[in-house]
Amino acid sequence: MTGTEIAYLVGALTAVFLFLFLVRRASGKSEGVKERLEANDDRLDDERASSARRGRGDDDDDSDDGDEREASSDSHDERADDDHGVDLRDGLAKTRGGFVARLGKLFARKKLDDDLLAELEQVLFTADIGPKTADSLFQALKQRLSKDELNEPEAVWETLREQSRSILAVDTPALDFAHTQPFVLLVIGVNGVGKTTTIGKIAAKLRGDGKRVLLGAGDTFRAAAVEQLEVWGERAEAPVVKGKPGSDPSSVIFETIKRGVEEDYDVVICDTAGRLHTKVDLMEELKKVGRVCEKALPGCPHETWLVLDATTGQNAIQQAQLFREAVDISGIVLTKLDGTAKGGVILGICDQMGVPVRYIGIGEGVSDLREFDPEEFVSALYEQAEAVDAA
Repeated sequence: MTGTEIAYLVGALTAVFLFLFLVRRASGKSEGVKERLEANDDRLDDERASSARRGRGDDDDDSDDGDEREASSDSHDERADDDHGVDLRDGLAKTRGGFVARLGKLFARKKLDDDLLAELEQVLFTADIGPKTADSLFQALKQRLSKDELNEPEAVWETLREQSRSILAVDTPALDFAHTQPFVLLVIGVNGVGKTTTIGKIAAKLRGDGKRVLLGAGDTFRAAAVEQLEVWGERAEAPVVKGKPGSDPSSVIFETIKRGVEEDYDVVICDTAGRLHTKVDLMEELKKVGRVCEKALPGCPHETWLVLDATTGQNAIQQAQLFREAVDISGIVLTKLDGTAKGGVILGICDQMGVPVRYIGIGEGVSDLREFDPEEFVSALYEQAEAVDAA
């Protein structure tokens, strides 16, 4: 062999080995999606079994639930319903460590001076609730409290709690998945916010309530998203309608809704591609999805929920505003509240959007996706402040 031929041979072998390495690595990542989600299969089965027993009114639940909690690696996910408030407070611990903790330090002084309002204003405006909402809270304090009351920490806390409850309690009909059949839910949001996982958890909850659920894998641009939804579908015993990779998302959603009608499903949940909210063409495609839903079944989607990541702070508010330009958003799901001090953004979202928060995510388990209760949320959010006052 000549030197040139040897060089060509070495180059060819190098290319082959590199190709095999990349294929193996990609395969590993794909399997990783299933491994991560399947790791909690037993926990989901336990939760569904426990839910079914409660629905039947079985008298021997207590001992079984205790065994499940003891065996679980994360007892947070296995707590009984009467511990729900404790779990929520735990989930909001980091958020309380943000602007609420700063307010607590402000009012923990032995003497409150005339600079209080200025410092209070600074704390609110540097929080992740957004300037508009910060001003709303600040003006409420100034208008509703006298100078003497501003020197009373509990009076200030109570006003903050009342104003927060007012902002979060968006006037909207209660969520009712049974008011029509099938109930069609469209879920939107950018990649990475927990959209597909949220769909899986909602499906698992609905299946635990005895509803027949059909899922539509409309995020056709990401193979991992389809695989992830399939794993959740298997766990929740909810069939998944999917198309070919890269196919038109609207066609998948159309077929999903039509099947839901023909086979009498109770709820149809449609995933969509992780919209890059700054891309006009993708927003136009999202509008198309809405039109296709109406074509498949007049009057649907019955709800369109935007999933937002609490860790992004005020960027979540900007995302919500841009998405609303493309579709009529009827609900918000705020995920990852347990992992951030920026959870106060929920106030800004409700205040500026006028859209109700339907669910919040405060952990990894299915039980950690909670229906949102403004009263309970405010109590948990400001709990630490109350403890500081009492001390």
